[in-house]
Amino acid sequence: MDAIKQVGLKAAYRAGDVLKKHFGNLAGIQKKGRFDLVTQADLDSEKAIISSIRGTFPDHGILAEESGMHSGNGQSLWIIDPLDGTTNFAHQLGIFSVSIAYAEADRILLGIVFNPVTAELFTAEDGKGACLNNRPMTPSSISEVQDSLLVTGFTPEVGKRSPDLLNRHSACLDAAQGIRRLGSAALDLCYVGCGRFEGFWEENLKAWDTAAGALIVREAGGRVSNFSDSPYRMDDSQILATNGIIHAEMISLLTSKDT
Repeated sequence: MDAIKQVGLKAAYRAGDVLKKHFGNLAGIQKKGRFDLVTQADLDSEKAIISSIRGTFPDHGILAEESGMHSGNGQSLWIIDPLDGTTNFAHQLGIFSVSIAYAEADRILLGIVFNPVTAELFTAEDGKGACLNNRPMTPSSISEVQDSLLVTGFTPEVGKRSPDLLNRHSACLDAAQGIRRLGSAALDLCYVGCGRFEGFWEENLKAWDTAAGALIVREAGGRVSNFSDSPYRMDDSQILATNGIIHAEMISLLTSKDT
């Protein structure tokens, strides 16, 4: 794992350099969907990460947001989001990240999330805890949702797609001290892990959005599940991450207004 971690860190820093080079200097922005952007920064960052991984581990599989699955030995899999928060990036808002996870047999063993603007590096290894810039981190000790700051995410079309999602947001808004929507799920998860938020929930995310951040929350001492309170899996359509203390209350809020 030491060699794997070093490759992951090298890839994250290389990708961060690519993003800083493009930040504020985008030549063009494309759309994968009405609200789903992709920039040259996404593509160049992903190439840098894949090159770093394949340079040392040519037989490892890679699941990447922009280029999809790169086949490997069937045992080792890297899960990467080269730019989580593309809309923020495109609008020169410095809330975005590189997210890199490493898994074996569907178990996440390493998570790395790096924000090149703030130079904050979040890391976690399975069974070894989580760190922010190499210092151990823990979630907050707040015990009630009414005293909690929460964070979530959803697409601009959410009202048309899922009335239940709006009901859940309304229930949490009524109960919590406040709710934020930052635009980078990987950072949202890390911020739960280091105590800036008490809870995060979202629906319809992909593995590259959550793999690294979910491990970071768990290793920091928080809790991650789906809305049914079952252990979160990367193919789940719902994710809830909390400091652990408010988890049951959040489950109640997220399921109380289901239709």
